[in-house]
Amino acid sequence: MQNTYANECFLDELAAAAKVDPIEFRLRYLDPADKRAIESIERLVKLANWDKRPSPQSDVSGNIVRGRGMTYVKYELVRTYIAAAAEVEVNRTTGQIRVPKFYVVHDFGQIINPDGLKAQIEGNVIQTVSRTLIEELKYDRAMVTSLDWDSYPILTFPDVPEIVMDLIDRPTERPWGAGEPAAAVVPSAISNAVFDATGVRLRSVPYTPAKVKAAMSAS
Repeated sequence: MQNTYANECFLDELAAAAKVDPIEFRLRYLDPADKRAIESIERLVKLANWDKRPSPQSDVSGNIVRGRGMTYVKYELVRTYIAAAAEVEVNRTTGQIRVPKFYVVHDFGQIINPDGLKAQIEGNVIQTVSRTLIEELKYDRAMVTSLDWDSYPILTFPDVPEIVMDLIDRPTERPWGAGEPAAAVVPSAISNAVFDATGVRLRSVPYTPAKVKAAMSAS
């Protein structure tokens, strides 16, 4: 997760510096022989109805600004292709981020249990959106102070994103893992979407309102 976060945010920064659409930039530098990687990203374009343009947006206005960000990983470089996109809303007054919709294209070979796979991906996305936006372990010099669901908040039902999936079934390929890969893409997708909406790059989770407001003030 940490490697994907750093890699995919940095790739997004490179695309922005080159004034190139983030998906186009990734496709430009992917190995053309890796057809499964390319297919995963191309299917994300259709699934998310991707708006092809450079980030960040130049014409945003109003208190609530919206953006989209994408990310991609071949998990541990050897298995399970994930291409994902997040849609975010950022309240520029409070610093609060919402993720109303999250898109996942998932290719891990032969799908044996489609319902189980969908449930696993949903769990990965929901838990990691929660970790990215609000979950934070706190402590003082004596002890951990995050002791309950008030001092360690988690995402609640009103803030759970709609999750849209495209599962690529490859019956002739070995089944790889689906336990963690869809979690690895969430922080970078949200960070890239916030950058698209605000022009501000968030570099450490959780993206609490205080951090967001501080980053916007600094920019």
